[in-house]
Amino acid sequence: MSAKSHSIVMLRRNFKHIARNPTSVFNAVLMPIVIMLMFVYMFGDAFSVGVDYIDYATPGLMLLAVCYGLGATATAVNSDMTKGIINRFKVMHVSRGAVLTGHVVASVLTNLVAIAALVGVAFLLGFSPSATLFGWLGAIGIIVLLGFAAGWLTVALGLSAKSPETAGLASVPLVMLPFFSSAIVPADKMGPGLREFAEYQPFTPIIETLRGFLNGTPSAGDVIPALVWCVAIALVGYLWARSTFTKRA
Repeated sequence: MSAKSHSIVMLRRNFKHIARNPTSVFNAVLMPIVIMLMFVYMFGDAFSVGVDYIDYATPGLMLLAVCYGLGATATAVNSDMTKGIINRFKVMHVSRGAVLTGHVVASVLTNLVAIAALVGVAFLLGFSPSATLFGWLGAIGIIVLLGFAAGWLTVALGLSAKSPETAGLASVPLVMLPFFSSAIVPADKMGPGLREFAEYQPFTPIIETLRGFLNGTPSAGDVIPALVWCVAIALVGYLWARSTFTKRA
């Protein structure tokens, strides 16, 4: 079998594991929707953002949906490493790259399902983007690139952790980081110190790029930093994951 065939087999295996774990399905798909309902109905009127709050918050919550599924990916990767599954694959001559790629691709596809569900609920709540076809394609492209980058970084975190429990905890900063960005409220409404952190952290330009595509007003000042951050995160995650996998396998 080719490396591509091995990757497809690993992808199918990962999806079966996800489907059999209701907790991971809830965290990846339903939790972002719960958070959307909470912010829109409980806190939406408390924020003055110049537009309907659902239109402002949805792009940030799309990014949050990507992050909420990362804990399950880190735990699954670490379980494969610490429970001897990788050694079995080595005996079976399964491509090493296929094991990691299967986890990353499964993570990206899970993200797309979660975001599709989130956007569907957002439309029911009054979400009304003015994006063109180009805008939607741009938004999908940024989401896939972010999911790919975050997937590789999460795989690296999972491989580096000593146990599945610590692997799940290692992804918590990635889940929390969107709350300290422009996802929920504009950065200029935050206090000193936090405002500067929100403006210069990697998720803010990615969120603003999504917002621009969905509003029909993408800005090169947001798109270029977003692409640079995604590529940098993907490269660091990939190199880290390959290095750690080679040492531990």
